[in-house]
Amino acid sequence: MTDRGSSVSGVNRRALFRYGAAGAAALTLPRSAARAIPPSPPPPSAPPPGNSSASAATAADFELSELSIADLQKRMASGQDTARSLTEKYLGRIEALDRQGPGLHSVLETNPDALAIAEALDAERKAGKVRGPLHGVPILLKDNIGTADKMTTTAGSLGLEGSIPDADAHVAKRLREAGAILLGKANLSEWANFRSTHSSSGWSGRGGQCRNPYALDRNPSGSSSGSGAATAANLCAAAVGSETDGSIVSPSNNCGLVGFKPTLGLLSRAGVIPIAHSQDTAGPMCRSVADAAVLLTAMAGVDPADPATKDAGSKIARDYTAFLDPKGLQGARLGIPRKGLFGQSPAADRIVEAAIAEMKRQGAVIVDPVELSGASEIGDGEFEVLLYEFKADLNAYLAALGPRAKNRSLKDLIAFNEQNRDREMPYFAQEIFEKAEGKGPLTDKTYLDALEKNLRLSRKEGIDKTMDANKLDALVAPTSGPATLIDLVNGDYGVGGSSTLPAVAGYPHVTLPAGFFRGLPVGISFFGRAWSEPALFKIAYAFEQATRQRRTPRFLPTSDLTGAPA
Repeated sequence: MTDRGSSVSGVNRRALFRYGAAGAAALTLPRSAARAIPPSPPPPSAPPPGNSSASAATAADFELSELSIADLQKRMASGQDTARSLTEKYLGRIEALDRQGPGLHSVLETNPDALAIAEALDAERKAGKVRGPLHGVPILLKDNIGTADKMTTTAGSLGLEGSIPDADAHVAKRLREAGAILLGKANLSEWANFRSTHSSSGWSGRGGQCRNPYALDRNPSGSSSGSGAATAANLCAAAVGSETDGSIVSPSNNCGLVGFKPTLGLLSRAGVIPIAHSQDTAGPMCRSVADAAVLLTAMAGVDPADPATKDAGSKIARDYTAFLDPKGLQGARLGIPRKGLFGQSPAADRIVEAAIAEMKRQGAVIVDPVELSGASEIGDGEFEVLLYEFKADLNAYLAALGPRAKNRSLKDLIAFNEQNRDREMPYFAQEIFEKAEGKGPLTDKTYLDALEKNLRLSRKEGIDKTMDANKLDALVAPTSGPATLIDLVNGDYGVGGSSTLPAVAGYPHVTLPAGFFRGLPVGISFFGRAWSEPALFKIAYAFEQATRQRRTPRFLPTSDLTGAPA
């Protein structure tokens, strides 16, 4: 769930997926084979161009292309579609574009019960019962989110191949209860990119290298790479990702999506393969702000199995779509923290400067610049906390899987990767695993001091201080730069990002498309205080409606983008 786009001791935040670093261990006996997508050998750094015109035609011809969750509900209400027919169409799309065609490698497996679930939901609708806006809507889950069905939960690792937990993750359970069809598991940066300092975002032992649908040789970012690429390519109605630092917002930036990382504790982490309990959270990845509000509404909730949700009871909105106001920028006070968050990508800076000017025309009060300290001082302290918590949290997750797990600890996983080096480590190793294994318990003074410093710098002396001093509703910055090339030789590289402070603080952060540079999407970020989701939805929705920057990808090689206008 981390992202190398902004580096902490070599950790790629774009790659560090939200909960992904969790245990490759638990191998259980499969209850029934899920519809697995056979991994292809990861492509070289520049995938072959293929037939780009054919890919573009395939993308444009899809009947459900760019339809919102509300659009799908209208089709089902009118009888134009059923939950089954929608599911069939998305499964066909996965077959045509993910397994074949441009070969996105964004989906690890599909749910063999998806059509039967869809038929049951159609029967409910026919009987007059509609559970809500997600009734009959196909959703993909990142492969670190547990499901107690015929699909596996592996964090992309061969060390967890066949693993099926005893219970759904709380967020998966809530989606089922809301009527969503859990269509499949999305590829990710293996272990949420918390295995190696030289990893390639989107690569996993199970799925190979996920590709960016805007340009096939470009990095989809991570660690929620498959959730991002699949949603951008219209392989599903929406998807769920997870983030420790950047793993929702960075792939959303690279794949032209709305990504929402909520306040820590708004969504339960129970049943999600962990990296670090002080920063991990799941969140929606969608093609529109409205769809993100629908998904977040369904997933948010108090869970006795996750103490972090205890304080969320009075903070959770009944319906986040109630805050979608097209005039939401009028009077909104937005701070521009230029130092450290601008100046990393000239292309992103130009696009966000134009966005700031537009927000001002829409009635926003722009406070420019504001001083936002903390990120540079946190530095290696974040990585230190993640190493300690990863070892403790992953070992606890694996222990809870019980005797069926063939790998029962981080130490076991390290040995498994060594024994299967040809399949698990053909491109990069496991330095982060090894560093984490060397850490002591969570009672160590080094860990406790680093955690205290991180929270103080990111919250009291960082976001809270800046927003209070300037009476702000949100802070605004480029999410990251345009997607870089896939590089399986040297690993990820990037131009930084704005994810670290809200990630370390556990505060909400939303990104959405702000523009394009040579055919590649660039996102704008809004982040703020704890529990400020309503304000962020209001602001992001108003910006989206005023600018409408989302574009459908065309699965082009970068060479086809050379002459594209900026």
